[in-house]
Amino acid sequence: MAAFAAAGRFGDMSTARREFDIVIYGATGFVGRLTAQYLAGAAGGARVALAGRSPERLEGVRETLAGAGRSWPILTADASAPSTLQEMAARTRVVVTTVGPYAKYGLPLVEACAAAGTDYADLTGEPNFIRDSIDLYHKQAADTGARIVHSCGFDSIPSDLTVFGLYRRAEADGAGQLLDTTMVVRSMVGGVSGGTAASMLELLTASSRDATLRRALEDPYTLSPDRGAEPELGGQPDVRWRRGADVAAELRGHWLAPFVMAMPNSRIVRRSNALLGYPYGRRMSYGEQMTVGTSVAAPVAAAALTGVSALTMNLGSRFFRFVPRRLVDRVVPTPGTGPSEETRDNGHYRIETYTTTTSGARYRSTIAQQGDFGYKATAVLLGESALALALDRDRLSDLRGVLTPAAAMGDVLWERLPAAGATLTVDRLG
Repeated sequence: MAAFAAAGRFGDMSTARREFDIVIYGATGFVGRLTAQYLAGAAGGARVALAGRSPERLEGVRETLAGAGRSWPILTADASAPSTLQEMAARTRVVVTTVGPYAKYGLPLVEACAAAGTDYADLTGEPNFIRDSIDLYHKQAADTGARIVHSCGFDSIPSDLTVFGLYRRAEADGAGQLLDTTMVVRSMVGGVSGGTAASMLELLTASSRDATLRRALEDPYTLSPDRGAEPELGGQPDVRWRRGADVAAELRGHWLAPFVMAMPNSRIVRRSNALLGYPYGRRMSYGEQMTVGTSVAAPVAAAALTGVSALTMNLGSRFFRFVPRRLVDRVVPTPGTGPSEETRDNGHYRIETYTTTTSGARYRSTIAQQGDFGYKATAVLLGESALALALDRDRLSDLRGVLTPAAAMGDVLWERLPAAGATLTVDRLG
């Protein structure tokens, strides 16, 4: 693999004798409970604890767990009391957190894990929070040996891992580096979680109040470890209306609209490339789309969705602070709530990422999961990230600091997720 100069190689603070392997912080929230339920069945002999503000509510969650989960210890920790976060971080190898919006609640826990040399994983889709985490704690985490891994759910593992898979396959084939690369959501059934909605609202509010932040978010390399080292490939817009054939012959007849999470996901993918030493290539452009089908109405639907996305990003990022919050709260899901078990089970998604390499070879990388993408599937992705960080430490990359899923544990997740029910493939196309 390419040199890891972007994040450095540093020694770890020893976590071998920590009391716990994994602490689930925010276990009383909806996705936190789902993550605890998943790990109760998947963690094997890992030492797991539940953490949050209310011991009574944590006990209620623990009673719903299977097997060893019913005896997991309970820790009291609160973002408003940093000392409790510091104590929690010092007792475990890994903290996974579902407590968002992360820009509002997340930085004290990042600080505690960076100081203690404790690995960390979250579900954030907030580039402003990740940028603050990098600026404030990347060096400290690298020095103490902590891996601070953001975006370990549906945002942004499918994006990050499919591109990583394309790179690995092209490298194995001697087919050169990646050029034009596009993620396409082929199908998606499920709902946006209340926590994700709250994070998006916080991001719109913050950007509408801060022109400097708004300009930073418009930069495709806003999460880069070294902005000056990045190539100039044009704007790489997050909002595009395209024919499927412009991406790949396999999508001929499809019409493509913007994917709603393209902005945070694409910044994560580009940061992965930089952290790993640009093995994807310095000429790789990247974007995300979703298909609206092949019907006669598809081009109109794609154009309408593109217009709505552009309007939301351009006007929302400037004027959202003037929208009455009570009005917004009526139409978005409430944090800590979610759909029924039947709805979660019936959800699914399938994502395909296409690329052409410098040798002219074409590839398609696919990830698919059964389960509502915002809830059940995300809980699996976060749970497997926690297990990778806690149990597969000798097989992870040597990188430390504020990382991405692919940069921290790309090869390990590529092996782990199929065993957890996900489909992961890379095909060379004709």
